[in-house]
Amino acid sequence: MTQEYYQHNAQRFFNDTVAVDMESLYRPFTTRLPPGARVLDAGCGSGRDALAFRGMGYRVDAFDASPNLAALARAHSGLPVREMRFQDLEAQACYEGIWCCASLLHVARAELPSVMARLARALKPGGVWYLSFKYGNEERRQAGRCFTDLDESGLNALLAPLPQLTLLECWQTRDLRPERSERWLNALLRRES
Repeated sequence: MTQEYYQHNAQRFFNDTVAVDMESLYRPFTTRLPPGARVLDAGCGSGRDALAFRGMGYRVDAFDASPNLAALARAHSGLPVREMRFQDLEAQACYEGIWCCASLLHVARAELPSVMARLARALKPGGVWYLSFKYGNEERRQAGRCFTDLDESGLNALLAPLPQLTLLECWQTRDLRPERSERWLNALLRRES
């Protein structure tokens, strides 16, 4: 259902998100990355963030589940964006940074623990991981997409079976698009071992 939505609305989604100024969210993540770090933009959407990270000198890999969005992201970022779902990620200790901006929220709650474990395996020890969810604690369908909302207790429950991850920071923000008023849960994690 969600993938179908992005297939049919890829250009509109790209237009709505590609120019959003994300600097306030990049900063807490990038200040913890070593120069030239390898970063994974997981669920990269328009390719906006992948392009920004490449411009900062990071080595960037990116993927998106929607073939149409992946194609737009490839054209925008100049990176070889893969068509892939979180559930297909096989990387092991490859990345100093993982960026999941407004992407994990489309994973069903029942699948989130295994997806989180896959992403944790892809992170190098000492690596940092940014993730964001619409704030709340329900699973819902809205305008042709499925959403899993998360609050602090939901995040803590997801992290409980992943002792190799430490929660560094957790904060709420308003949507950075001026026409939107949603609250977001943002978190930074570090893999310890």
